[in-house]
Amino acid sequence: MSKLTDVPKRILIGRALRSDRLGETLLPKRIALPVFASDPLSSVAYAPGEVLLVLSIAGVSAYHFSPWIALAVVVLMFTVVASYRQNVHAYPSGGGDYEVATTNLGPKAGLTVASALLVDYVLTVAVSIASGIENLGSAVPFVVEHKVACAVAVIVLLTLMNLRGVKESGKLFAIPTYVFVAGVFIMIAWGAFRGLVLDDTMRAPTAAYTIKAEHQGLAGFALVFLLLRAFSSGCAALTGVEAISNGVPAFRKPKSKNAASTLAAMGLLAVTMFCGIIVLALVTDVRMAENPAADLLHNGVAVGAGYVQNPVITQVAEAVFGKGSFLFIVLAAATALVLFLAANTAYNGFPVLGSILAQDRYLPRQLHTRGDRLAFSNGIVLLAGAATLLVVIYGADSTRLIQLYIVGVFVSFTLSQIGMVRHWNRLLATETDQLKRRHMVRSRAINTFGAFFTGLVLVVVLVTKFTHGAWVALLGMVIFYGTMTAIRRHYDGVSAEIAAPEGPSDDTVRPSRVHSVLLISKIHRPTLRALAYAKLMRSDTLEALTVNVDPAETKTLRDEWERRGIDVPLKVLDSPYREVTRPVIEYVKSLRHESPRDAVSVIIPEYVVGHWYEHLLHNQSALRLKGRLLFTPGVMVTSVPYQLQSSEVAKKRARRRSEWNAPGAVRRGPLQEGRPKEPSASGATPGSTEPSGPGKPSGPGKPSGPGKPSGPGKPSGSGKAPGSSGPDAKN
Repeated sequence: MSKLTDVPKRILIGRALRSDRLGETLLPKRIALPVFASDPLSSVAYAPGEVLLVLSIAGVSAYHFSPWIALAVVVLMFTVVASYRQNVHAYPSGGGDYEVATTNLGPKAGLTVASALLVDYVLTVAVSIASGIENLGSAVPFVVEHKVACAVAVIVLLTLMNLRGVKESGKLFAIPTYVFVAGVFIMIAWGAFRGLVLDDTMRAPTAAYTIKAEHQGLAGFALVFLLLRAFSSGCAALTGVEAISNGVPAFRKPKSKNAASTLAAMGLLAVTMFCGIIVLALVTDVRMAENPAADLLHNGVAVGAGYVQNPVITQVAEAVFGKGSFLFIVLAAATALVLFLAANTAYNGFPVLGSILAQDRYLPRQLHTRGDRLAFSNGIVLLAGAATLLVVIYGADSTRLIQLYIVGVFVSFTLSQIGMVRHWNRLLATETDQLKRRHMVRSRAINTFGAFFTGLVLVVVLVTKFTHGAWVALLGMVIFYGTMTAIRRHYDGVSAEIAAPEGPSDDTVRPSRVHSVLLISKIHRPTLRALAYAKLMRSDTLEALTVNVDPAETKTLRDEWERRGIDVPLKVLDSPYREVTRPVIEYVKSLRHESPRDAVSVIIPEYVVGHWYEHLLHNQSALRLKGRLLFTPGVMVTSVPYQLQSSEVAKKRARRRSEWNAPGAVRRGPLQEGRPKEPSASGATPGSTEPSGPGKPSGPGKPSGPGKPSGPGKPSGSGKAPGSSGPDAKN
């Protein structure tokens, strides 16, 4: 099956890269900006609209609050950017918020942050792609009619692009991201020139509409609540800011400096575009409503269900450039495309965070493995699957999905900044150099203000969005937290159970005797080879074992055994119900029961075939036997492979290929640069539940008992050699 899928795999994701080429995949700042900041940059396509949508509840008169809300978002953005610049310098290993919280606030806080970030990354993909589909659907009706299928198709495409490697995907994402940024700045500059210099009147397509307010004359607490809700919606512009601190290892050296510069550039671009669009929306009299079919009126009549409410950025572009103009079309296309690509922030953040969590034994070890293109392929695929599930459940509706958004971001923001305050306090307690102390005090003040501000926003978001869907995000965080806690408990338990004791133990005591059992069904070449191997083992006792499911075949086997004069006793087990597995298992257990200090070695001959379809032509009772025997203490299972001609042909064909991955090859990703190793009670390194000595399995959760492989690529006592079909003794 590996060879069958190898060609399409190479076509889709490219040829495998050697581990020593990891440095070639690192990103310069010009590529890192669109790769890690496409989410906050693209959010200006919908964040201003979210502010106006909420304010429309009180009617057009409430729009005059939007500049003040924009100002609050700007202050928050600069606060978060300044705070995270401290993070990337203090913790450049890529752990980001998770590492900061774990180191300074403890494992539970770190796990809370990790849960929040994982949920937010999944939502980033779902929201960005759903929003992009809706923007594209305003021009292409087919997309709206099949928006779930189209959204899933975009997720698949982005997944393949990221599986090819972060540098290659970054080059693809850079062009539309920079076109979008340039288009927005040209729109702001041209709009300012027309309004301030030429004194032109720019009118949005909805300028003549009026809004039927759901609640008129709001005042006091109701007005404050509305403004806070609008502010929390505008905070969507901050999603993705933390991705840069999580992706520091992907930057070229000096990593921290380049990451900090990219953060500053991202923050400056995002707030300028956000404020510019808000101002132009007010100048051009854009009208938005949460329920446009009923609340948006044209000449006093509701526009009806057939009306399509275009995003704020589209309406502003039409007012500034003119509908159908070249710049309008370019900006509209770039906006739709960059919303799709905004999901790439999550595609770069989720796998790296998943790898770090796997290294710390909170997620399956497989998420720490780098794929063919040196990307964390398993994390990319897991993210794509979770986002696809959300898109399908919510019908690719960005309005419903965005209500789940933001909560996870501000949970991680707040805990991270609190952790940084403790970080500086700890360093200040021992630092005596006055220059360094002044720098630390300034950094602590920035993080203190960041913790206070983001904590306040978190409360606002929870209060204003909880009943609108934020509870789903909180539930997802709880599920992630519980799952990761259970995984860590399992790995810790396995690590403690298999830790090598210092003194003598039952595992170091040699068995009194070895009783070998050779399973056979008939006498043929595989049986004779397995018999020769069994004799070479020089066991204390050796017997051949067969199961009587067909009396005629069993009689033929006895006669042939005696005719050849084989000097090994043949034992026949009766099976009135024609079972093969159960009688063998019961017999082996009886041997162990009679002599508990004896070891039982079960030897199984099997064929090795070279074509995937040949696997279907052999029964799998040997595979079932090996699986059952693995749970029997004191039993070793050995497969003796016999290579058929088709396997030899397949081997020669494979050797002619320059880059062939043997079926069953196992990869392990290199550790993150600078990641601190977490000592465990058994001496295992983080992310591994077994001691990492020669001949030991390298992945967690792998049974280390009898019959398991002793090293990568070596034949297993209980498994198959590469290319094995896994047939049993009854072929």
